Amino acid sequence: VAPEPVAGTNLLISNNTQWGQVRLNPDEAAGVHAMKAANGAMVLADGTMMTLYTFAKDTPGVSNCNDNCAKNWPPLLAAPDAKPMGDWTIITRADGTKQWAYKGMPLYKWMKDAKPGDATGDGMGQGAWKTAAP
Repeated sequence: VAPEPVAGTNLLISNNTQWGQVRLNPDEAAGVHAMKAANGAMVLADGTMMTLYTFAKDTPGVSNCNDNCAKNWPPLLAAPDAKPMGDWTIITRADGTKQWAYKGMPLYKWMKDAKPGDATGDGMGQGAWKTAAP
C-alpha cells in the first residue's frame, strides 16, 4: 500500500516497484506521480496533475534552463533540506535554488499547460523539451 502524501510537505514517488516520500518545497503541492496525459502517454506529473518535462540541453545533474527559460519552464523546486531517494535526486541551480531531478535529469513545468493532463510543451524548442516519463 502506498503511503499518503502530506499536503505541502511530501512528494509521493513511484518507480512501479517502490514507494517513498521526499521533502518538497512548501510552495509545491504534494504527490508527484505517473499519469496519462491528454495525448495518451504516461508522464510524470506534479501534485496539481500538471505534466513535468525534461530539457535535452541539460546534462545529468545540471540545469541549463535559467533566466527567461526558467520563466517559461519553471523548475520543480525542492526545499533546501530535501533529501534524494532512489532515482530522485536534487541539483543546485545556477541561482542557488534546489531542483528535483528524475534519473539525473532536472524536471520542469510548462507555463502554457492550462489544465491537468495537458502536455503542450512536448516537442517544443525543436524537440528539445520532452514529457518526463516514469
